Amino acid sequence: MELRHLRYFIAVAEEGSLTLAAEKRLHTAQPSLSRQIRDLEYEVGVPLLLRSARGIELTAAGKAFLDHARQSVTEAEAAVEAARRAAEPDKPVFSMGFLTGMEVEWLPIASRILRDELPNIEIRVVSQYSPQLAEDLQRGKLDVAFLRNEQKQNVEYRVVASEPLVVVLPSDHRLAAEHEIDPRDLVGEIFIGMSDIPHVLRGVIDGYFAKLGLDIKPTHVIDNFAMAISLVASTRGVCLLPAYAENFLSWSVVSRPLKGESPTIDLMLGYNNLNTSPLLRLFLTRMENQAVTPAR
Repeated sequence: MELRHLRYFIAVAEEGSLTLAAEKRLHTAQPSLSRQIRDLEYEVGVPLLLRSARGIELTAAGKAFLDHARQSVTEAEAAVEAARRAAEPDKPVFSMGFLTGMEVEWLPIASRILRDELPNIEIRVVSQYSPQLAEDLQRGKLDVAFLRNEQKQNVEYRVVASEPLVVVLPSDHRLAAEHEIDPRDLVGEIFIGMSDIPHVLRGVIDGYFAKLGLDIKPTHVIDNFAMAISLVASTRGVCLLPAYAENFLSWSVVSRPLKGESPTIDLMLGYNNLNTSPLLRLFLTRMENQAVTPAR
């Protein structure tokens, strides 16, 4: 059994289709993928997949196998990353990830925390969606990341900031004249909602409206705050975003606080608890000992 067999099986299980897994994820021919899956099932000794008119479903054995397959692939990728880092002992690398837009506020803070080590280390920085950052932490590609609370095995989180959500709307919108916006006034407006990618933010927004008993359904859904701001300007819609997005508003878009108790969303510092890097331990310790909430 080879790692490629596990990757093929995971792709099929997640896509629910041999065709989609072959074309979208693996870029291989579907007959070849089917043959690889049959070889895997032969080696395991039990059927892992059920093929039906609805697509591919996992057997009980397949469900049990999937968890272990994911863990094996993750550990293999982490081992490769660790080996690559060990090959450059003279210049340790500390890799940091930021939820897109957060690097503006948090990279200076993170750099200040590591200022004594900067002459001797290489810092690598990436900006990405929160789910991808969590996956990179799990796979050992990042030492730390500033992101949302994504559920990933071996990834632990510490809250570093909690920020309110604000209303983002066109600067000449009728509600822009208000100092605070009553959430009930958003009913009937074109509402820009969140997709499955920023699912933590979507959950906060949905929970807020449900708590108030407001029936507000998205007219459009987006993946990130930049898309949200663009759609607010182009459709004359409104949306709820974390307050840090105020740093990126164009002249045609403004933000206003919500009236009453505003919903909040946590920014987390994530790391892999299997990472034994001394730099990571130093960074976590210094984060605990400093006031790190960015000024607004």
